[in-house]
Amino acid sequence: MPKIVDRDRYRKELLNKCFDIFAEKGYSSVTMREIGSEIGVSTGTLYHYFPSKESLFEQLIEYLSYEDTKEEALAELGNPPTLAKKVEKLMDYLIQNEDYILKSLLMTFEFCQQKNRQEIDSNQALQESGKRYEEAVNCYLGISEPAIARFIICYADGLLVRRFYQGERISVAEQWTLLKEMLLAYLDKNSCK
Repeated sequence: MPKIVDRDRYRKELLNKCFDIFAEKGYSSVTMREIGSEIGVSTGTLYHYFPSKESLFEQLIEYLSYEDTKEEALAELGNPPTLAKKVEKLMDYLIQNEDYILKSLLMTFEFCQQKNRQEIDSNQALQESGKRYEEAVNCYLGISEPAIARFIICYADGLLVRRFYQGERISVAEQWTLLKEMLLAYLDKNSCK
């Protein structure tokens, strides 16, 4: 009797295994053959699920953004009663997941180095994952202004990148406290209008 395979679940397992490879070696430095070898599957299996290395990477980006922003992931942050507490929960999440988030950023930067601006702007996986993160931040904080979510994400991304090459000199807690104070002051000022 033939083995029954849940194709979607198996594809997700393959994507999970590929994350560390792309994060450690970079998009341009690894071939489909090397990826297959590293995760213990044939190149043919990879091509069965992903028509190209670029497709594999784009599906990985989409998968990660979906997993990071689905209801269960956001529920882990809890539902504190105030915006200040919600920002603190986001800060805690960033600190606890700093290595993972930084790997995701570096992996995406390296992929984008291989592209021109137009290719990046038209890359559906990159654009949709960005929107998904923005919507999740707005939803969690209960804010309807997309610019605020983009600001928070840009700030967090920049903070982690700077910490990457400045190390402990950059305090995530200190920077998030400043962000929280600025954000609360801005929202307080603009809600009174």
